[in-house]
Amino acid sequence: MRDKVFRYIRDLELMRAGDRVAVAVSGGADSVALLRVLLELRTELGIVLAVAHFNHGLRGEQSNADQAFVAELAREHAVEFFVGHGDVRDHAFTNKLSVEAAGRELRYQWLAQLAAERRFDAIATAHTLDDQAETVLLKFLRGAGTRGLAGIYPILDLRRHGNTSGAKARLQKGALDGTPEAAPFHIRTVGRTHDSIRIIRPLLCISRDQVETYLESLDQPWREDESNLDRRFTRNRVRHDLLPLLEREFNPNLRAVLNDAAEVSRGDEEYWQALVQGELLRRLKPTEDAAVHPRRLSLDGFAELPLALQRRLLKRFAEDAGLALDFEHVEKLRRCALGNLSQAELPSGRRAQRKGDYLELGTLEAVDEFEPSYEYILPVPGEIRIAELGVTVRALTIAEDQARAATGSSLLSAALIGPELTVRNWRPGDRFWPAHSRSPEKLKRLFAEKHVPAEQRRRWPMLLHDAEIVWVRGFPVARNYEWKGADQAVSIEIA
Repeated sequence: MRDKVFRYIRDLELMRAGDRVAVAVSGGADSVALLRVLLELRTELGIVLAVAHFNHGLRGEQSNADQAFVAELAREHAVEFFVGHGDVRDHAFTNKLSVEAAGRELRYQWLAQLAAERRFDAIATAHTLDDQAETVLLKFLRGAGTRGLAGIYPILDLRRHGNTSGAKARLQKGALDGTPEAAPFHIRTVGRTHDSIRIIRPLLCISRDQVETYLESLDQPWREDESNLDRRFTRNRVRHDLLPLLEREFNPNLRAVLNDAAEVSRGDEEYWQALVQGELLRRLKPTEDAAVHPRRLSLDGFAELPLALQRRLLKRFAEDAGLALDFEHVEKLRRCALGNLSQAELPSGRRAQRKGDYLELGTLEAVDEFEPSYEYILPVPGEIRIAELGVTVRALTIAEDQARAATGSSLLSAALIGPELTVRNWRPGDRFWPAHSRSPEKLKRLFAEKHVPAEQRRRWPMLLHDAEIVWVRGFPVARNYEWKGADQAVSIEIA
């Protein structure tokens, strides 16, 4: 294993002499093996090592035991040790993420900040050949193209002068999984500069079985995380159920096949990125004020471009404007560019229009001021029929045991909302403070984040106590009116 990792690092130039490398060590077998093999190789590579451990705090005393284990491992090998902490559950709730995604996001935020502050040249993570196979299979199941099938990149570069502090340093999920998708950091997949922090994966050439065999040969213990067996996590189902089934029934060499597919896809993606970037720069029409004038893309000769380049060009055009498009939206945008549609409505209240030889990407026009509005009084408990929507809104008082079993932030406090509420539609300028969010926001922005279609927003139902919005369909209840167990709970239903 030592020789194989050494060759992999040399062949891909993951490190260079003089590098300061922070090794992300959770305490599990993969990360412990990564630390041990780099300790063996550090003299030959000419690198300086440190250990970085992020305590997610999800497993109580077990999480603290993991931290103590990693700290002792660092002390035993006389390596500098750094530890970070984060409230993963709160981060997940606030940002509408799974616990797994929230933990990954906070961990990378902290690692990037640590590397920037301590001037590390690289962050080494312990992704293995098995992780690569699982990632490619997951991406395929979710309908990914070449970018997703490229899987986990052996090296990514993050510019030091990118914002690397706190929640503002959020890497997009694709970047955390290893793919170079849009992120607040500038991510490079080829080449390096001295003004960068690299994420490197030296174990992508090593299987999980090889990792454990290596550790056993060293009599090196590791920590087992029981959550890795929890079938509620999609990756665990792929790891323990789907991959073994496919290997047993279809191809015993499937992991190698998936890794080869990732290698081919990465090469293809690097080619496409360069080609699309050049085509985009050639076609972009500068605007005097991007905040006022829509982005414009020249369509001169667009219809003659290969279909694959048309799709990638439009997807990149939208991404640079902050829009992540699925295949259906890309096709709608392409039909608009070809003149088959006069306009295309896109996520987040955006719209594309063909005007002459240009494709303009702007915002949807304001909703007609004469759109019918509605307003009713809802007794608590009680119900009211909303004729404009063809639905009934009910306020139900529920028993304490049922209330405690309800999913988070879905219940109102009866004592705080009083005997009746006002039901009305959204109006421009409305602000709302959902539970577990940091501050009030304009509902227009919350609707955009939730991908509520612009044509539906004007009729969107909400409840008010006096003049304050306490409930909006599809969102957690208001922060200041959330039921916390001290009085009777009220549930809102729409039928």
